[in-house]
Amino acid sequence: PGSGRKSHKVENQCCCETCKKIFRCNSALLIHMRTFLIHMRTHTGERPYVCKTCGKGFKKSSHLGGHLRTHTDERPFVCKTCGKGFMQSSYLNVHLRTHTGERPYVCKTCGKGFKNSSHLHVHLRIHTGERPYVCKTCGKGFKKSSHLDVHLTTHTDERPYVCKTCGKGFKKSSSLNGHLKIHTGEKTPYACKTCGKRFTQLSSLTVHAVAARALRLNH
Repeated sequence: PGSGRKSHKVENQCCCETCKKIFRCNSALLIHMRTFLIHMRTHTGERPYVCKTCGKGFKKSSHLGGHLRTHTDERPFVCKTCGKGFMQSSYLNVHLRTHTGERPYVCKTCGKGFKNSSHLHVHLRIHTGERPYVCKTCGKGFKKSSHLDVHLTTHTDERPYVCKTCGKGFKKSSSLNGHLKIHTGEKTPYACKTCGKRFTQLSSLTVHAVAARALRLNH
């Protein structure tokens, strides 16, 4: 109901009245009609499956199921090689290629390979110049929706990526990831054994140690 497609049986076969394709059984026709319905949501913008936590809508119930794990942080799909967990099986499949080096999606223009089709699709815009994601405030276009999302924060000063340790907000997830290293010590791996002060570079620690030693000698 509401799929926009009608069907009827032709000599014990099922026919889709929209595209006239014939199927041997009703179940095959139903799968065909369901696929068409989901595809049409790309054009209509319909998102009938809505997250009760944040209100985000999805075209498919499976997409909503995967999204819900972003709130629970559940990662049931685990890589047997490195133990890394993923919220969706498709994410795990793409990740496995980091171990195998497989890049099955190849650009016909330059020959560059990609682990998944969406990365290839975005890459093709380098050759076509297409920038489908446009800022309504200033008109600037972007190749990726994520790039537009980051750009929009320049107009609102929104900082959606927040450090759970200290509460500091960032416009980019990459900036947050860099900041987190301050808390883990990864960003300042070189520590003075005398006073505990940490440094990002070994050369800075060396200068600090020499200065501290000179200060002690003068006293």
